[in-house]
Amino acid sequence: MKYRVVFARLAENDLVRIYEFIAVDSPVRAISFVRRRRAHCERLETMALRGPIRETLGKDIRISVFERRVTVAYRIEQDAVKILRLFYAGQDASFGGLGNS
Repeated sequence: MKYRVVFARLAENDLVRIYEFIAVDSPVRAISFVRRRRAHCERLETMALRGPIRETLGKDIRISVFERRVTVAYRIEQDAVKILRLFYAGQDASFGGLGNS
């Protein structure tokens, strides 16, 4: 099954924060990293079930890890994969919550 991939507001904010953090040293590298991150999330449209379920984060929450530096928390909702949060470089996934937006 092919899913639509949608980003929650908190996930979009996470991408901005990741960009800003990396851009301090290299804006070009930050753009490249965020683009690769988005592409990784977009690939969940055809491989949504690959991520293990992490009930400790919430009901039906799955995770996917990108380049061992970013953990993506997402949920499959009918015909869509909703990207809930992106946690960078070991950030505690329980910190700040996953939100519902």
